[in-house]
Amino acid sequence: MKAWSDYLGRGDWLANVPMKVLAGPLLILFVMAMLILPLPPIALDLFFTFNIALAVMVLLVSMFTEKPLDFAAFPAVLLFTTLLRLSLNVASTRVILMEGHQGGDSAGKVIEAFGQFLVGGNFAVGLVVFLILIVINFMVITKGAGRIAEVGARFMLDAMPGKQMAIDADLNAGLIGEDDARKRRAEVAQEADFYGSMDGASKFVRGDAMAGLVIMVVNIIGGLLIGMLQHGMDFGSAARTYTLMTIGDGLVAQIPALVISTAAGVTVSRVNTDQDVGQQMISQLFVNPQVMILAAAVMGLLGMVPGMPNFVFLLFTVLLGGLAWYLIRQKEKQQVAEELSAELPPAPEAPEASWDDVQLVDTLGLEVGHRLIPLVDQRQEGELLGRIKSVRKKFAQDVGFLPPVVHIRDNLELGPSTYVISLKGAEIGRAEAFPGKWLAIDPGQVSGELQGTPTRDPAFGLPAVWIDSSQREHAQVYGYTVVDASTVVATHLNHLLHRHAPEMLGRAEVQKLLDKLGEEQKSLVEEVVPKALSLTVFQRILQNLLEEEVSIRDLRTILDTLAEHAGQQQDAAELTALVRIGLGRAITQQWFPGDEELRVIGLEAQLEQVLMQAMNGSGALEPGLAETLMAQAEKALERQEASGEPPVLVVQHALRPVLARFLRRRLRHLVVMSQAEIPDDRTLRVTQLVGGQ
Repeated sequence: MKAWSDYLGRGDWLANVPMKVLAGPLLILFVMAMLILPLPPIALDLFFTFNIALAVMVLLVSMFTEKPLDFAAFPAVLLFTTLLRLSLNVASTRVILMEGHQGGDSAGKVIEAFGQFLVGGNFAVGLVVFLILIVINFMVITKGAGRIAEVGARFMLDAMPGKQMAIDADLNAGLIGEDDARKRRAEVAQEADFYGSMDGASKFVRGDAMAGLVIMVVNIIGGLLIGMLQHGMDFGSAARTYTLMTIGDGLVAQIPALVISTAAGVTVSRVNTDQDVGQQMISQLFVNPQVMILAAAVMGLLGMVPGMPNFVFLLFTVLLGGLAWYLIRQKEKQQVAEELSAELPPAPEAPEASWDDVQLVDTLGLEVGHRLIPLVDQRQEGELLGRIKSVRKKFAQDVGFLPPVVHIRDNLELGPSTYVISLKGAEIGRAEAFPGKWLAIDPGQVSGELQGTPTRDPAFGLPAVWIDSSQREHAQVYGYTVVDASTVVATHLNHLLHRHAPEMLGRAEVQKLLDKLGEEQKSLVEEVVPKALSLTVFQRILQNLLEEEVSIRDLRTILDTLAEHAGQQQDAAELTALVRIGLGRAITQQWFPGDEELRVIGLEAQLEQVLMQAMNGSGALEPGLAETLMAQAEKALERQEASGEPPVLVVQHALRPVLARFLRRRLRHLVVMSQAEIPDDRTLRVTQLVGGQ
């Protein structure tokens, strides 16, 4: 930076100094000059006009700022404007007392205009107006603004530690950088300095009001003495001349002072928002049409009171009502525009993929159309929920393991009355059910027909009809089996659970079975799994049993059999056959409960011999023999079912695995048992022959 001596030495230093740097010193010099040097009337007019313009500018700036720090120079401006007014009062007092005897314009046209035109040349009226302005400025505006500034400064100082801590916390958390933190700390310090300065600067305004009152008294008394003693004026002329000039001088100084005080009150009383004071007032005061309607109603009632200025009150009633109507129309237009121009919100930025995005497939699922939602809605006490729980419990008791939980969800893409049962994400069953109606199933021996929607029982494929509640009793009389929609879905689910039981038995379920038995037979479990067999082989054996609808509840017998034979045999199919022999009594009891004589289907002796030769040879059936065997087995099964006997085919132990796998491809409900599985105390009787005439 260059020294001042360099500029002084060259003589061009003033040209190199920015004017904004000299503005403050020059203003102070002018103020000091007005306090000391006499000013001509034209100079007073110029400075008084400049004072008024400056006051108006300060008020407008304070109105348009959105936060106090936008006008941080206001305390200094308040000091300079106060000094400017006081110096003008001193300069005008000098001119009034020295030249006042020459007439009203001796102190300038501005003072004369304020003394003559604004108060009509009546010094009494002017005196009252001046005193009222003093009271308004001193008692109302200045006092209120000073109190607000004092409280604001106190609260700002009390809040500084918390704001500093908040900035430090944001900086430590990485929400802001060092530059932002430094800037925010500077703003906090500036706010504290601003309110502290405003608290002190408000005292200037109060002092200015007191000084104006004192100057007025001095001018009046001094003018009277100088006019009567020095210039020989009578009391009335001296009082009129000097009083009007003094009042004009006071008004021309107090009106800008009132404007500056108002600007100070606006600055310290604002609430920090994104709007200036005018926008805040308009947007908050004239925004509610209900307020306008009520205000119009009150003004209208006052306007109808006899003796009131009816025209004025009714005029404001019309204006307020019109404003309310305008606000209502604007809101309606805004709502219509928002509805017409409503756009979808911008799509959020897609987050990075994570393991949370991996959705595992539900083992068991039930999807329903929208008309079936009441059946599965817990809030509507859906009957199907309870039936599904009962199905799972009954399955666990009959089959020997707990099936997975059924995950239920609605699917609007399905038909209204359609439901879909899925296993591991794949559909295994689909049908329709109609809440409020009944399914009348034809078991084969009905005596009448029903009016309704023909269909088939989804579980077993029997002919059926969906009927209304009014036909329920008729259907039962005719011999139909009548069930409601919840029972239809539950029965279908139960049938599919038994059919797909092997697929639902996973390693986790097998391990839970072993753990449960291990609580009582720990040594037996450890002897078989994992010492003799792996968990995978044991799971395969259980699945083989389930495929042939053999319950695995008797897990102890299964493990005993495996403990006996697993040391010599590791093939899952062979071990399954041995386990079936161990479970023979239970299998026989399943199909022939309480019957001593077992009425079964058998193989014709010659066919059995051919099959044994084929098994001992290539181990596979020839295509012609296979087709013949399937056709004859189907005929024998039809005759067996027609006679009401169980669909059980008994063959030699060596043939059972092959025939079971082959025949169950088409005849799923045919049960193939080994002669070794029949207990010795049960009598076997062949009622139908496969291969017989």
